[in-house]
Amino acid sequence: MKTEPKGFISLAKKLFIEETDHELPEHVRLRDMRYTDFKVIGRGGVCLIQSCKDNYLGRIVCHKSLRKEFVNNQEERIRFLREARVTAMLQHPNTIPVYDISRDSRDHYFFTMKLLTGHTLHDIIQKIKQGDAKITAEFKLNRLLGVFIQVANALDYAHEHGVIHRDIKPMNIAVGPFGEVHLLDWGLAKVWHKDERRKELELSQDKLSMPLDFTLTHAGKLKATPLYMSPEQVANEPNLDFRTDIYSMGTIMYEMLTLENMIVGDTIHELMDTIKYGRIQKPVERSPERNIPGKLEEICLRCVACDPDQRYQKVSDLINDIRRFREANLIT
Repeated sequence: MKTEPKGFISLAKKLFIEETDHELPEHVRLRDMRYTDFKVIGRGGVCLIQSCKDNYLGRIVCHKSLRKEFVNNQEERIRFLREARVTAMLQHPNTIPVYDISRDSRDHYFFTMKLLTGHTLHDIIQKIKQGDAKITAEFKLNRLLGVFIQVANALDYAHEHGVIHRDIKPMNIAVGPFGEVHLLDWGLAKVWHKDERRKELELSQDKLSMPLDFTLTHAGKLKATPLYMSPEQVANEPNLDFRTDIYSMGTIMYEMLTLENMIVGDTIHELMDTIKYGRIQKPVERSPERNIPGKLEEICLRCVACDPDQRYQKVSDLINDIRRFREANLIT
């Protein structure tokens, strides 16, 4: 008899890979000048992010498309469609509203969504670390925990719908000027087959699985790394469950508490060993000057346990512990 992966919740309508990864019909394309006044606001490794005017609705929106060198890459096209559809299907206050998905006049995919303003959590943490007085005053511990809870709420909602994010990091968390918080970038999300929920669509030896993407200099030193992956992601385990996202949330909490990355190392092997064997400093040892509350350290370390069975099993339990801490301590 089939069993669900650990942490699988069956309360809401699930999203399935058959709904997220199929091609757009050939006839779906713009036939007029609905979108104009394009301005580049960001370039990712694969995608181009622009602002533009939606002339139908008279508002400025965010326009996302594949960069020209990837428009004919089948792997990236599927990932792109998955991101657009998963983001659209997960209708939650802490996910971005998607407005449209189509092809442009050159038959290239694009989708439009709400244009966000403000800071990423990564920017906020860096500014606090650098002593920015305005940001430091605005984002004290209580505010940061509030941001964390909103991200966790979005994640809890996604998990109820059968979606694993797999790329949670401070760069993918946006904080707006009016307190709004959004969990971004669902391009690496894992969804299940309708008939085999534990089996993700496999393309050329699981090309759509989470990449390690360690970037090295010629000297073999790390130039940049994804420091928020769970041990099971690093090991490329095929049956990831929702607890991998809980680990990543723990790395974010560690960074909020210490203003430092949890995972450190000068080479790939050092980093891999640190993640695999959990060779991390406790937050209070890493940043003793921050006066980190013991209960928050306990919550953080439970999230990042190497053994998934030792972590929080549901995001809702993590949220409840943080809320109880805030209520009991009335922190600022």
